[in-house]
Amino acid sequence: LAQVFVAAMAHVVVLGGGGREHCIAVTLAKSEKVHRVTLSPGNGALLPSKVETCGLSLMPPEFSDVLQFCKDHGVALVVVGPEQPLVDGVADALCAAGIPVFGPSKAAAELEGSKAYSKQLMERLGVPTAAFGVFQGPTCAADAKAYIEKNGVCVVKASGLCAGKGVIVPTSREEALAAVDEMTQFGSASEILVVEELLDGPEVSLFAVSDGETVVPLIPAQDHKRIFDGDRGPNTGGMGAYAPAPICSQEMVAQIMDTVLKPVVQGMKAEGRPYVGCLYAGLMLSSKGPRVLEFNCRFGDPETQVVLPMMSSDLFDLLYACAVHKLAELPPPAFHDGFAVTVVMASGGYPGSFTKGHEITGVAEASSREGVTVFVAGAGRKDGAMVTSGGRVLAVTAHRAELPAAIKAAYDGVSDIDFQGKFFRTDIAAKAM
Repeated sequence: LAQVFVAAMAHVVVLGGGGREHCIAVTLAKSEKVHRVTLSPGNGALLPSKVETCGLSLMPPEFSDVLQFCKDHGVALVVVGPEQPLVDGVADALCAAGIPVFGPSKAAAELEGSKAYSKQLMERLGVPTAAFGVFQGPTCAADAKAYIEKNGVCVVKASGLCAGKGVIVPTSREEALAAVDEMTQFGSASEILVVEELLDGPEVSLFAVSDGETVVPLIPAQDHKRIFDGDRGPNTGGMGAYAPAPICSQEMVAQIMDTVLKPVVQGMKAEGRPYVGCLYAGLMLSSKGPRVLEFNCRFGDPETQVVLPMMSSDLFDLLYACAVHKLAELPPPAFHDGFAVTVVMASGGYPGSFTKGHEITGVAEASSREGVTVFVAGAGRKDGAMVTSGGRVLAVTAHRAELPAAIKAAYDGVSDIDFQGKFFRTDIAAKAM
């Protein structure tokens, strides 16, 4: 494989500064084919010797800082973590400069950047999803409310990027109507609204990787979006996850591949927007079968922090094969037996307002536990100490042969860690028991 893909030891750049990117960088560093990983901007995490951080500007549309760094250092692969640089066209700039990149073009990233485009694409391709209406212009709010009056309780979504928070799932028609007005908080992202049928059933996240033609699934995970135990309270970026999700069998994964992921990759290629990168399908396992809730154009957070630690095959091989359009030449990715669970530790007040700069203790103790890894998201360094800098601060991941043991080990790790105002859900993965 080394001959097929990379002749020499590779230098990889990972763009992003969250827990997802920390996890991607650490997993890539385990590859014998990778001699160096540059994480930009990174965060306050303690990193393995192969991983360094630097602060590259992500100024569109040229992304000249990233391009110059890649040329100066002979970078073999760039992996883009967050959605915003992809929607801004960072992959296009890298491709034009001949630098292999794992992440979709600006045109393909519209799959996440515009929920309206995503829903209309699914409609064209016959991909199963909730019934919907798209509204924009001067009568946007009135038209959206008229749709709700006609159809009853509906989910209300801002079409643009809202850091995972631009979706309101009401419990009554009145809440749905009020949600239309609440969308103004998302500014330009809510100039177009998507209002859709409220589906019922368990949710599952399935990541797949694609080189624009071939698409290969990873293992299914289940996220916990709501802030409070029992899936109550407002939506967040995600408060924890586990993988594999037993509710999504291998047969179900095959069905999702055939009805969702393959048609989307083939359809986007046919429409002149070949999709290279991680295609993340958020799905509802409804009584009528799997239905797509949303697509994301990158690895999800915190699901990445359970899916990648379960991988036993080489992540670099997989991502590089996608970037150079040779995924069909690679054997399918392999995974460890057992289960991984991650629990997100957040700042008190998240997803609303919260204070920053609080010292974090106990990360080393938690990390010293067998099979436990602490991925750093919203934390930086001040006078040598790790301090809080964001809403979601840490994700504590544990891998065990059985799910109950993985849950216990993750929470044992959480119990080692302290910071002012720390908050976490106590029921991550309980729904799988």
